[in-house]
Amino acid sequence: MTTETIETDAGTARITWHPAAKARLVLAASHGAGGGIEARDLRALAAVLPAHGVSVALVEQPWRVAGKKLAPAPKTLDVGWRGLWPALVRPGLPVIAGGRSAGARVACRTATELGAAAVLALSFPLHPPGKPEKSRADELLGAGVPTLVVQGGNDPFGKPEEFPEGPYELIEVPYGDHGFAVPKRAPLGQDEALKVITDGVAKWTASLG
Repeated sequence: MTTETIETDAGTARITWHPAAKARLVLAASHGAGGGIEARDLRALAAVLPAHGVSVALVEQPWRVAGKKLAPAPKTLDVGWRGLWPALVRPGLPVIAGGRSAGARVACRTATELGAAAVLALSFPLHPPGKPEKSRADELLGAGVPTLVVQGGNDPFGKPEEFPEGPYELIEVPYGDHGFAVPKRAPLGQDEALKVITDGVAKWTASLG
């Protein structure tokens, strides 16, 4: 594991690399608006995917590196992502743009422009909780590259059945909330829920290479 800082027009960003011994893909994944790269799904993917030939780059946006508690406007998030993208590119290795929640929106909005090979959208915030009329489906549907959505079955930002038909695949994490936490009374445990994510993403990345 190695860490590097990158200067962008939005401030200093940070990338933590979890390299594969023989990489065929890079997954660049950023955090959401309310947390960092310590999120359980990002940690799980960084631990599992390198063994499948996928180097994982966990990206911290400049606002997070600066110690701020609130994320800036989407436009500023895009500026930070664009600025660090060149540091993610390795010769001959396609890069999957990924992220959770707000990070997933950034990946979708910029994928075609930056030349991403695919998009991994973890906990895509289809709408604000309780406001399904304020849909962000156009961002997801406009990604323009192969896209995988991984969504908790009880995500208040959009349950799997609320997602429109479109050119993407969707994996449901049963009983999972926006952070993929599952209730203690659920028939599957937290480790099993994370395995749904890592197994599903590993299988999807294998289909890309």
